[in-house]
Amino acid sequence: MSRELTRVQKIEQSMIRKYRKELWAPFLNAITTYELIQPHDRIAVCISGGKDSMCMAKLFQELLRRSDFPFEVVYLVMDPGYNRVNRERIEENAAILEIPIQIFETEIFRIANHSDRNPCYLCARMRRGHLYNKAKELGCNKIALGHHLNDVIETALMSMMYASKLETLIPKVHSTNFAGMELIRPLYCIKEEAILNWCRYNDLQFIQCACRFTEQSEQGHISSKRKEVKDLIAALKKDNPEIEGNIFRSLHAVQLNTFPGYKRDGVLHSFLETYDDHTD
Repeated sequence: MSRELTRVQKIEQSMIRKYRKELWAPFLNAITTYELIQPHDRIAVCISGGKDSMCMAKLFQELLRRSDFPFEVVYLVMDPGYNRVNRERIEENAAILEIPIQIFETEIFRIANHSDRNPCYLCARMRRGHLYNKAKELGCNKIALGHHLNDVIETALMSMMYASKLETLIPKVHSTNFAGMELIRPLYCIKEEAILNWCRYNDLQFIQCACRFTEQSEQGHISSKRKEVKDLIAALKKDNPEIEGNIFRSLHAVQLNTFPGYKRDGVLHSFLETYDDHTD
């Protein structure tokens, strides 16, 4: 007689079986394709309390159980000044999912909210700095953030439409301020819809944006622009279900010969530099 699975076992099983194609396979694909994890890495999996980072943490747990090479993980939660409800929700979800989180306190929200500078820019920089500092203190050489495929393509479209440039997030990047540290994005190939479906299937409720001053700041404007881009992609998807994948794949197949200009390492280049070297 087979024993009844616990809730967390059902959640884990759904990730590997029911949503294997949508979650587990693209997670492994990103790690392999972009060489995100090396043997003996010690990775700080950064958990904000939202659906993306919590899903990432569970994927890392499964990878640890199944990996054929040694690496370590620390499940790191930075509290930037959450209200009591959000803090408790994070702790409750970590208990439900059996994620052994380590929480450390900061006063980022308070400091950013009382700054003359753009609070969202300051908050983002402080968050990243605190995460790197804590990760390094814990002996980690990498931090993992929960940006997914839709973050990647939305950022690309937003940069074109509202910043007059074409740029987006890359799968990994060396830190310029913390020697030997690297940022990786293991959800890079996973669509947001898959994460949402996994949450709904397992009746999981995670915190939304916990920022207390987003709507009064420039970030509120940025968030509305991101929603505009989300809505645009959703509208296009009705006629072309492959639109997300097509945009994502296009970022991996940039044809520089067809661009009038591009920037590399801060230096702007023109097609005219090599124009006379080629003929049609």
